[in-house]
Amino acid sequence: MSIEVKLFGVLSDGREVYSYTLKNTNGMSVKILNYGGAIAELRVPDRNGCFSDVVGGYDCIESYVNGDGYQGALIGRFGNRIDCGKFTLDGVEYSLYTNDGKNHLHGGKIGFDKKIWEVEPSDSEQPSLKMHIVSEDGEEGYPGNLDLTVTYTLTNENGLVIRYYATTDKATVLNLTNHAYFNLGGYASGKIDSHYLMIDADTYVVTDENLTPTGELKSVEGTPFDFRVSKRIGDGLYLDDNDIKLAGGYDHCFNFVGGKSQEPVKRAELYDPASGRVMDVYTNQPCVQFYSGNFLKNEKYPFKGGYKQSLQTLMCLETQCMPDSINHENFTNCVLRPEEVYDYTTEYRFSTK
Repeated sequence: MSIEVKLFGVLSDGREVYSYTLKNTNGMSVKILNYGGAIAELRVPDRNGCFSDVVGGYDCIESYVNGDGYQGALIGRFGNRIDCGKFTLDGVEYSLYTNDGKNHLHGGKIGFDKKIWEVEPSDSEQPSLKMHIVSEDGEEGYPGNLDLTVTYTLTNENGLVIRYYATTDKATVLNLTNHAYFNLGGYASGKIDSHYLMIDADTYVVTDENLTPTGELKSVEGTPFDFRVSKRIGDGLYLDDNDIKLAGGYDHCFNFVGGKSQEPVKRAELYDPASGRVMDVYTNQPCVQFYSGNFLKNEKYPFKGGYKQSLQTLMCLETQCMPDSINHENFTNCVLRPEEVYDYTTEYRFSTK
């Protein structure tokens, strides 16, 4: 058996939460919860063949319910921010729950990260989990009945593939992603400063003091946001740059050269020199949100093993379209209509050097 199913915890209303651990032929494994579709553990080898868990997360379901940060979760209907929680689509104005100051963030009060997903395991040579929900018309203020399937597959090339497939019966906005936090040295190994990062992006989305997009797409040339050639994250993280200071680090949408692609292509590479672990990011999405863990400081909810939350010890690479894109004509398209299919794939592929 390459999929192990265990009871992870019980919610206050009596619903049971299960973990599903997938393992490939190389010994790499991933643990996924049916609560939020969260990636709770991801064990990959270093250059010496030693395995470590390289994602953040919690030991108990209570922390996933009450903690912040969307640890490892599937995000929707709209990942990232929508200004003032308002948008107009086909002449109708919609109001969403504002849970991030004046912004709507990551789906609202009860986003996809707080749902129990239906799970269909496939215990084959490359094990997979097919996870399904239906988000009803009007949920969190969004229009349309949305039918969504997310499939996790663990490949024998040490890749974790996430495919998002959705349809709607009414025009809606949709921006799905996963909020896994990575540290390739191991989730409890300290700062991410020494990681090297490459992102195939020539512009980024400028945001204000509320992390709301201003509408400006700025060239990365000559800025701390130029990751077209791999460089140490710490080299730019603490620079005296206005956009860095407003966010407390990196928390910005990077726009890939040429936008979205037909098939997933390599768009980012993360490398930890100490362990030798490399994570390549393949996707057909047009952008990625690089978040350097600027708000990891909630002392009430330590990570697995009691590891204390600390700033910039974990980071996210969330493939998506641009934040608040429905409110900016020059941003990526985020509208899904009944005659269309939302079908995007992201793969986190691991190796060593």
